[in-house]
Amino acid sequence: MKFVSDNLGVNEQGNLTIGNVDTVKLAKKYGTPLYVMDEDEIRKNCQMFQKSIDTYYDGQGMVCYASKAFSCKEIYRVMQSENMGIDMVSGGELYTAVQAGFDVSKACFHGNNKTDAELEMTLEYGVGRIVVDNAYEMERLNRIATKKGVVAPILLRITPGVDAHTHYFIRTGQIDSKFGFTLETGEAFEAVQRAIACDHLDLLGLHCHIGSQILDTTGFVAGAETMMQFILQLKEKLNFEIRDLNLGGGFGICYTQADDPPTYDIYMRDVAAIINVFCTDHQLKRPFILIEPGRSIAAPAGITLYTVGGKKTIPNVRTYVSVDGGMCDNPRYILYQSAYDALVANKADKPKTEIVTIAGKCCESGDLIGENMEIQSVDAGDIIAVCATGAYNYSMSSNYNRLQKPAVIFIKNGEDRLVVKRESLDDLIRCDI
Repeated sequence: MKFVSDNLGVNEQGNLTIGNVDTVKLAKKYGTPLYVMDEDEIRKNCQMFQKSIDTYYDGQGMVCYASKAFSCKEIYRVMQSENMGIDMVSGGELYTAVQAGFDVSKACFHGNNKTDAELEMTLEYGVGRIVVDNAYEMERLNRIATKKGVVAPILLRITPGVDAHTHYFIRTGQIDSKFGFTLETGEAFEAVQRAIACDHLDLLGLHCHIGSQILDTTGFVAGAETMMQFILQLKEKLNFEIRDLNLGGGFGICYTQADDPPTYDIYMRDVAAIINVFCTDHQLKRPFILIEPGRSIAAPAGITLYTVGGKKTIPNVRTYVSVDGGMCDNPRYILYQSAYDALVANKADKPKTEIVTIAGKCCESGDLIGENMEIQSVDAGDIIAVCATGAYNYSMSSNYNRLQKPAVIFIKNGEDRLVVKRESLDDLIRCDI
């Protein structure tokens, strides 16, 4: 059987394995729903991105894990040990990283509506790059930095007008976006002028991000070309050369067999070629490059395990298979109609002979994991594994219907360990008064 992630397999008992560990045994040991993450796969993906910068850009860059994809203390410890940078979008992510011992001088802090408290946190903890999203934020950050007697290191987020050809909700580089300073209207140029004039801001460079789950390099290359043209404009008109260029993330993964993303080194190969030639042709200093992969590091490393509670067949309509999770632990189908591959973990060696809709347990008709999914013959009590769920599942989970969030376990060298406890009923009422 072909799997969407290369860390999955089938053992002699016919059970699905992840990182060579039996998933059926994991479900029995920890209960379901259960997030399972292969740490070895996470580390391999980190190293792959870093190698691409070493190979195609002489190591003059940094890979920043986009931790909105999956955030907990343990993932920051892994990133620290892999010498990665991180990308954060909230005070909560920053606090978690600091509590895990991460060196946040290698962090980028994003957000289109940062609070004063979050901006103060970035300065107090020494965040390496604050990505300023709008003029109001720039003024507030300069005021806060002035009051503290420090200089804030910043990048300006630019919307380059590049369409990433992805779902509308996850396109971020086009002109109609809540993020960043618009290039086409002249707003971005004015923002650079304003930032340079601020005594307590150090404009290190620029940031752009064109979208997510992008399955070719065309948009990334166009984004890089557009940003380099803007960098040249800044040099010619303002005599200002940037030091950093953050090109964001959004690299697509294989969720189903229909997806065919390029290997991630191809991205850096194509983008580095554009930047290297442009800098040579226009006598520009070559910028330090940052990239922000999140989904492409975490998603292929993870699966979610569920226990089947029942099965309902409506003749000539569909068959529902109900599991003990749903939109609370994976809201991506209801949000984006995201497709997934699923299989019966305790029948992984069997062919897929049924077409089913996997339904969650929430009191919502739309609470589905997926529709018209091919799967092995499935019965109550079986364990279903949904693949490539390491990103935007745990991090987007909720307590709707007062359901408890699942546990998270990591697999390393064939051994499993708990990294996030399953929520208890007491956890659900902890903040109630």
